Amino acid sequence: MYAAWQWGKQHRFTLADVGYAIFFFPLIVGGMAISVVASERGEWGLGYLPSQLYEVSPVAAMLVGAQLILVIPCLVAAAILVRRRRPELLLASSLLLIVLFGNVWAAPVALYSYAAWFTNRWRPLALWAAAHSAALAFVYTMWEPFLIIPLGVTFILLPLFFGMWVGTRRQLVENLRERAERLEREQHLRAETAIAAERTRIAREMHDVVAHRVSLMVLHAGGLEVSAPDERTAEIAELIRTTGREALSELREILGVLRNGEAAPTAPQPVLDDVGSLIDAACAAGANVDLTTTGTPRPLNAQVERTAYRVVQEALTNAVKHAPGAEIDVRIDYGRTALTVTVVNGPATVKVANPVPDSGYGLIGLRERLALVGGTFVAGPLADGGWWVRAIIPAAPTETPRPAEEIS
Repeated sequence: MYAAWQWGKQHRFTLADVGYAIFFFPLIVGGMAISVVASERGEWGLGYLPSQLYEVSPVAAMLVGAQLILVIPCLVAAAILVRRRRPELLLASSLLLIVLFGNVWAAPVALYSYAAWFTNRWRPLALWAAAHSAALAFVYTMWEPFLIIPLGVTFILLPLFFGMWVGTRRQLVENLRERAERLEREQHLRAETAIAAERTRIAREMHDVVAHRVSLMVLHAGGLEVSAPDERTAEIAELIRTTGREALSELREILGVLRNGEAAPTAPQPVLDDVGSLIDAACAAGANVDLTTTGTPRPLNAQVERTAYRVVQEALTNAVKHAPGAEIDVRIDYGRTALTVTVVNGPATVKVANPVPDSGYGLIGLRERLALVGGTFVAGPLADGGWWVRAIIPAAPTETPRPAEEIS
């Protein structure tokens, strides 16, 4: 049984082929039995061999009859199994059955299979159909002439036309499927082209507007640093110039990604150890920031540390921008299963004539970032006019804990 399965897998016959072989096998056996019985009555057909041998050896006659009735149908059934790969075997078998035995039961599946499964079928199919019709007419003219037309229509013409219809429909469906796939590929290409054009347009607009303005800011800050009347003004001008140059560098990288569609640069990503530089920058801008670390600091997953860094960065930026001169308290708590980041700022103590415009997407981006790591994010105003932000990030320990330290 396993060998038969392996043979079928190698020759790629399907359940439909097996079904056809099982269905037509008893019909072909019945046709062979009728041929042997008719020959015993003295009519035409190669089935006369058993009756001729019976007078010489009854055992030999029985063996020949069994081979005619059983072995030949088994060979035809095997040809049905490989009808898609070797259709000429089944066509030749069905033609020989008609010529030698008057058995027409293999002709329908042979003609239908060739007409349905082969594209270059018109001329060979016409030749095979003509050969089957001629054999049927020749045999049944000597046997039962009145059966020629009904047998020809039932066993040759109907399977032939039905197979041609099935084959034409299959080709049409395949052509439509191929066309749909081609259209889908073209649609993807058009979408990618449109995306690339839009990215180029965005990059051009950012370069013309943002990069130009930032460049002017850096140049003015450099001029102010050189001509500053006091040391404090020079320090602030240097901070503005340095921050502007860093912003221009990052902006150039983003513009390169937008224009060329390349991968983003793989620069080292910020982690919790870089929070100190954020606080130094905020203090240089005039803020008063206290950083407190509680719990047992330990190395965490890079995504967790990067998320915590972005929370502190966004909270400090908002506090410096919307509450200048306010006291800012940053607290990082290393819990057993979570890292909690809390940033609280008081009300503004300095009035700014032209406040920095707000995009309105900072807190939304933080909520989305926390949702990606399975954390929670809360933010809102305080009763005294201040603001607070809290992010709880799931964080399991990854390495040996390092000594705790508290920075204030």
